[in-house]
Amino acid sequence: MNNFWDERFANNKSVYGEEPNQFFKEHLSKLEAGALLLPAEGEGRNAIFAAKTGWEVSAFDSSKVGRENALKRAQIENVAIDYKLQDILEFDYSENMFDAIGLVFAHFPSIIRAKFHQKLISSLRVGGYIILEGFSKNHLQFSEKNPSAGGPKNIDMLFDSKSILEDFSSLKTILIEEKIIHLSEGEFHHGESYVVRYVGKRI
Repeated sequence: MNNFWDERFANNKSVYGEEPNQFFKEHLSKLEAGALLLPAEGEGRNAIFAAKTGWEVSAFDSSKVGRENALKRAQIENVAIDYKLQDILEFDYSENMFDAIGLVFAHFPSIIRAKFHQKLISSLRVGGYIILEGFSKNHLQFSEKNPSAGGPKNIDMLFDSKSILEDFSSLKTILIEEKIIHLSEGEFHHGESYVVRYVGKRI
């Protein structure tokens, strides 16, 4: 899997753009800056935005090239990111460590996803938030018509409201929705897309 992502990030063109994901940006901006975790962060567009707005950012990804590109851009932007090269199965962050966690198109097989989401909850401090945007199972009809819309082709890796609410059932749901939006995030997230959006708070 990391070979796929290394190849995708190899052209050093910020393949998902340099701007942060808009849903993540909107909801993170409502919170007081603290410690933030960004799993599967790729080339760092969300991490760099958060660091520039005062967050203490930790991130990880399985792509060596994605990490290198992110750290190069962070240096140019004069911000610091604690960015690890690791797989989600190697998740080793402490409990009660983060004030917010951003999951932006972080898709994994369901058997891995549910366990991983539980680890994220444990690493979240009381009062902390999870902000998630990902492709819905209904997105396949859009990506089949327009490959530039992106997203996994395996329906098991896609989301629906029910599974997200089950994964994060111990959190207070602030927002859950499935909707059609127009993505404009670089070369591989472009066009009409069906997404799941979620914000939850640990209480």
